[in-house]
Amino acid sequence: MKQVISTPNGPQAIGPYSQAIKANGFVFVSGQVAIDPATQQVMEGDVAAQTDRVMRNLAAILEAAGSGLDRVVKSGVFLKNMSDFAAMNAVYGKYFTSEPPARATVEVARLPKDVLVEIDVIALAD
Repeated sequence: MKQVISTPNGPQAIGPYSQAIKANGFVFVSGQVAIDPATQQVMEGDVAAQTDRVMRNLAAILEAAGSGLDRVVKSGVFLKNMSDFAAMNAVYGKYFTSEPPARATVEVARLPKDVLVEIDVIALAD
């Protein structure tokens, strides 16, 4: 059985997808970009500022699913420019201070709404 997760505390989907799906003991959170859930607008700023917004969005969606960042087992990071890796990583590391999840980080040609970073996660469900 799968359960669609949706919360006003995270950005609303900008396409035909769910914020997250809870199934078989896991929460699969769709890629999040730096959209402010209060305004549904892309947040301006450098990759560090955008990464912080993305991480807060992920945390809100996981909370709505009854999980949290401390239960993330895998993440995927998509960067517009790999030169931003250190700045993104510094912010990302503040959210995963112990037992960080497995991770893949790749540079991509373009991201939705021309943001600098997108991150998706898989976490343990309750």
